[in-house]
Amino acid sequence: MIAANTPVLHPDLTPAQRDCLDALPLTGNHVVDGPPGSGKSLLAAHRAVHLSLTGHPTLLLSRSNLLRQLLHGTLQGLTVPGAPVEVATVHGWVLRHFGRDAPRTEDGWFDWTALTHRAAAALGTDGEKDADGAATPHLVVDEGQDLPPGFYRLARLAAASVTVFADECQRLTETNSTLAEITAALGRAATRTGITGNHRNTREIAALAEHFRTGGLRPVPPTRSGPLPVIRHYSGERDIADDIAAMAARNPQHRIGVIVSSLRTAAGLMRRLERAGLAYEPRLYSSAAPSGRYRDIDLARPGIVLVHRASAKGLDFDTVVIPDTETDTAADPTSASLRTAYYVMITRAREQLVLGWQGSRLPRHLEGLQERVQTR
Repeated sequence: MIAANTPVLHPDLTPAQRDCLDALPLTGNHVVDGPPGSGKSLLAAHRAVHLSLTGHPTLLLSRSNLLRQLLHGTLQGLTVPGAPVEVATVHGWVLRHFGRDAPRTEDGWFDWTALTHRAAAALGTDGEKDADGAATPHLVVDEGQDLPPGFYRLARLAAASVTVFADECQRLTETNSTLAEITAALGRAATRTGITGNHRNTREIAALAEHFRTGGLRPVPPTRSGPLPVIRHYSGERDIADDIAAMAARNPQHRIGVIVSSLRTAAGLMRRLERAGLAYEPRLYSSAAPSGRYRDIDLARPGIVLVHRASAKGLDFDTVVIPDTETDTAADPTSASLRTAYYVMITRAREQLVLGWQGSRLPRHLEGLQERVQTR
C-alpha cells in the first residue's frame, strides 16, 4: 500500500515531538520509546516521510494489519511526490523480500535465524535487492515491542536503516522484545531515545490505566480531564448491545471501539447492532478475513468498530467499551499478562471508557478501583 500526496510536515506536533523527530539522524539504527498517547505512531509516519527524502525506498511496518490500515491513513497528506512511503505488515515485507518460500518454524512464524543467514549470505552479492529487485529500504517499525529480537537481527542486515517506535509496557504477543533487546539486536551503534507526554487519554482514564501498568517509569499524567471510567454490570448480550447503541445515539460523531476477548462475542453483538438503526453501520474487524468488509476498515469514520483484543494495539477511539471482563475471572489478577492486556485496552480511550461484566460477582481484577471509577 503506497501513500503519495502533497507534503505537510509536522502538522499538529508538539514541540517535544518535533524535537524528538528532528534529533534522529537520517542514517543508523534508532529506538524511540514512549507511553500510550505520546504520539509514537504519528512520529513513525513522519519519520518514514523524512527517510523517503533520502532517495531510498521506505517502508513503514507493523505486525498488525489493522494498525497498518491506520498508519496508511496517517500518512495521507504527509508523503512527498516522488518519494512515496509504503505501509506493510512485517509478514508482507518478509514474503516480498525473501519470497514465498521464506522458511518458517513449527509454530508458523518465520524462522528468523534462517532468514538472517540468508540475508548475510546475500551481502556483497545481491544484498542491495529484495526478491522483487527493489533497492534496500529504510524500515520504520511501529509498536516494535511485539516483534522478537530475531526480527531485528534480520532487519539490521536487510535494511539501509531501522527506526523502531516501541513501549515495552504494551507487550502482548508471545514473541516480543524489551527495549534493551531491540537495541542490542540492532547493534552497538544503535541509539535509544524517548518521548514523553500523553495526548490521548484524560487524567481519569490514565489514572485507571496506571493501576494496571506493569513496569517502567510512571508516565507524565495528561492535563485534560473527563468523566470517570464506568464499571457496568450487564444482564446479557442484549443489554450490552442496547447500551452501546445508546452511546452511539448520544454521540453520533464519536468513534466507539468495542474490544472483545472472542470473535464469537463480536459476531453476536454485531448482529444485534446491525438491527439497531444506527446512523453509521457498525463494523467488525477479523484478522482471519482475506479481504472485504471484515478486513478493510475506515478507522477515521464515526460509528462502532468491534475488534478483538489482539488487534487493538496502536488504535484509539473516542469511547472504548470492554464488555466481557468476566472472561478473565479465572486469571490471576496480579499476572503481568492480564495487567498488560488491560493497560493496552484502557489506553485506547480518548474520552470515555466502560468496563462491562456479567455474572453474580465482580471480576477480581476489577476490585479495589472505587476511587478511579463509577459503578452502574
